[in-house]
Amino acid sequence: MIARVIVDVPTAQTDRLFDYEVPHEWRAFARPGARVIVPFGPRRIQGFVVALEQTSEATKLKPISEVLDPLPVLSEELLELGDWLAKTTVCYKVKAFSAMLPAALKTKVSKQVERKAALDLLPLPLQTLFADHDVVPWEEARSLMKQDLSLLKTALDEGVVSLVYKVTEKGAKKTARLVQALPKQVEDIPERAKKQRELFCYLQENGPILTKDALQQSKTTRAILKALIEKGFAKETDVEVYRDPLQHEQIPPSAPLELTPAQAAVIAPIEAAIENGHHEAMLLHGVTGSGKTEIYLQAIAKVLEKGKEAMMLVPEISLTPQMVTRFKARFGDLVAIMHSGLSSGEKYDEWRKIYRKEVKVVVGARSAVFAPFTNIGLIIIDEEHEASYKQEETPRYHAKDVALYRGRKHKAPVLLGSATPSVESFARAKKGVYRLLSLRERIKGRPLPEVDVVDMREELRRGNRSMFSGQLLQALQARLERNEQSVLFLNRRGYSTFVMCRDCGYVASCSHCDISYTYHRAGNSLKCHYCGDEQPMPKTCAECGSYHIRFFGSGTQKVEEELARLLPEAKVIRMDVDTTRKKGAHKQLLEAFGKGDADILLGTQMIAKGLDFPRITLVGVLTADTMLHIPDFRSAERTFQLLEQVAGRAGRDQLKGEVIIQSYTPDHYSIQLVKSHDYEQFFAKEMQLRKQGSYPPYYYMALLTISDTELASTISAAQKVARYLKESLNEETVVLGPVVSPIARIKDRYRYQCVIKYRHEPKLQEILDTVMRHYLRDATNKKLQISIDVNPHFFM
Repeated sequence: MIARVIVDVPTAQTDRLFDYEVPHEWRAFARPGARVIVPFGPRRIQGFVVALEQTSEATKLKPISEVLDPLPVLSEELLELGDWLAKTTVCYKVKAFSAMLPAALKTKVSKQVERKAALDLLPLPLQTLFADHDVVPWEEARSLMKQDLSLLKTALDEGVVSLVYKVTEKGAKKTARLVQALPKQVEDIPERAKKQRELFCYLQENGPILTKDALQQSKTTRAILKALIEKGFAKETDVEVYRDPLQHEQIPPSAPLELTPAQAAVIAPIEAAIENGHHEAMLLHGVTGSGKTEIYLQAIAKVLEKGKEAMMLVPEISLTPQMVTRFKARFGDLVAIMHSGLSSGEKYDEWRKIYRKEVKVVVGARSAVFAPFTNIGLIIIDEEHEASYKQEETPRYHAKDVALYRGRKHKAPVLLGSATPSVESFARAKKGVYRLLSLRERIKGRPLPEVDVVDMREELRRGNRSMFSGQLLQALQARLERNEQSVLFLNRRGYSTFVMCRDCGYVASCSHCDISYTYHRAGNSLKCHYCGDEQPMPKTCAECGSYHIRFFGSGTQKVEEELARLLPEAKVIRMDVDTTRKKGAHKQLLEAFGKGDADILLGTQMIAKGLDFPRITLVGVLTADTMLHIPDFRSAERTFQLLEQVAGRAGRDQLKGEVIIQSYTPDHYSIQLVKSHDYEQFFAKEMQLRKQGSYPPYYYMALLTISDTELASTISAAQKVARYLKESLNEETVVLGPVVSPIARIKDRYRYQCVIKYRHEPKLQEILDTVMRHYLRDATNKKLQISIDVNPHFFM
């Protein structure tokens, strides 16, 4: 039997199948989708079996060393999906397959030196090295043989010692001790051993039981149990247990709510598609607070009735706690959770629950779209417009595209939900490619919050240099007096945007990236948000030596400090990347705010969506222009979406909501249309501008970023790539560039880019594949990197 294997070496030469012989002992386990360890040159590495054959064109085949999985980790559908993903995103197949598995299933390789000859035949230094062990880790051998490395090299060449590659998995199964009473009589235990008798009787009634629970509940000690085991009255065994991310939580069950007529009209076509096993893409456009989550829950209940499985994707970790609680309350133990806030072990266990068919629903972020379900009945993508559904590393897939692919395969409907759908999705719905479902009003007819836009230029003219307008400050004070809660949004973490010398104009910038440092008050340091470089805050200017070095712009830390000065009685919770690094921090901060432990929730993008607290009556946006002036055709769309989403946090219950947006460009249509909550008018205006500029959805786009440590090499390669594209693509296809990327250097690599705009380009994938493979085969320059992003979301 011959196994055709994709090896885990992502280069052009290895993006093809290699043939290996399957030894007799592995024949039962070597199946398509299983991970195997194979010899590859001098190494032993991981690969994926893609197919099995009876014959091979190769004459001399090496045997597979080991099969890692008793059952394949990738189903036939996921193997096909990996092929499709590699083709559409222009990446290597092994990258696509690896993206579908939890990190715990990825292997690491360690090198070891193994003794092959008798100890007394080795030179003295090697006898010392192998005195206690036949195998020594390579790093240890190297450091102990520092003076005699040439001796070690000779021994390796002569074959008296060999280098062995040991492959281990990152994820370990978690086990716990289980104790149970053996079939004996309590009378056989001496009467004076009263505690042992009590424990034995307890185990007879309650066992098998976890050892720690048995000791705790029977109020006894480990010594008593040990005595029982030694006398043969009880036995302990190791059992595998799941790491449960919600083990300390009590979530009371919830019943379905009665749907409004509008909700009932929306759910009818979804349930019909589920009932008929019919794939259809649907766009649910519902204003904030219109009850989209209840529709999701009841549609999933219908899927479970049919004995099928459902996926629920959410964009941010911060959205997941509230969403998970609702799903757990409705479906209990049938729910698995998958997002980056879990530990590697927890992710592994949740993945195994899905794989073993112990759950029917998965709630998670982007990568949950690869959950190993085999009978999918519905896929839901909440907040479908969110950029976080697009993966920014290889493979550069969009979760929406993967969901639609899997929906077609399983004949299952795909439901995209949002209060502010992406322009491309809404255009498809208008054209009839997606079915459009609308919820135009909030539940119980509650009004959308009133929105005021404050012109910050006027505030400056009046002499107000604070980051708070008079109107916003008054509104915050009023909420404090009425014991109501407020949300303040600023899409910028840190203390200050940049640090500048007022004498010579020098701006402190990262030495590895062409971007200014951000000042962080905690630690009094300057940080680069691109490469992570950190420097102490300088006391004087690095250029002119002046002491007049000052902070400009405001981050969340500075706003927090200013709030403490202006409203000392207000309790503030800050939510940004810096305060939510620890595991479970999102959940703790949101729970504290929900319980009323704070008056003001201050945060970045992570507080803009999904929050549903009854006492929030005020939302303040400190600078609405942050994203508006980024050189990206989607900047107006992102501004409108973010403002409309954050505005939707106010007045979701009985109390009326108010939104105050501070802006230096208050007349921009993306800000003005938030006042009337008019998505349709925004869409019409945006489509008109997209048509003029030949942007999506009228055109498709692809972005090629060429980077190198040498500027001349970057420019030369970028020019060659652009020339090849212009010669090879259709005449109607537009190739822009090469030009310097908006951020010209990141992590000491210079960056140039080319943009392709096209309507119909059948040869595109083939041409991009040729570009990637040509430059990766170029042995003259190993430092050159080309990244290809088909349908990019960011151009920075």
